Amino acid sequence: MSDLTNPRLIYLKGFLFLLCGVMSGGLLILDSPTLKTALLVILTVWCIARFYYFAFYVIQHYVDPSYRFAGLWSFARYLLSRKRASP
Repeated sequence: MSDLTNPRLIYLKGFLFLLCGVMSGGLLILDSPTLKTALLVILTVWCIARFYYFAFYVIQHYVDPSYRFAGLWSFARYLLSRKRASP
């Protein structure tokens, strides 16, 4: 499979991820309409977004400038190769 390069398809993909996230979070809250559920959904989304930012931006700009983010699988491979390279 080749990389997605069409800007319209890239935007579509991004908005489909947003739609899926909003719908799944909304369905969880509708399934259990409590303040606790809503707060847990919000906290989950925020924490996952912060982790993605960490993997994408923080490592490349503050820890290892030679690292180039290519997705979460590449980040996992990066972490595993760093552990083997450590003394």
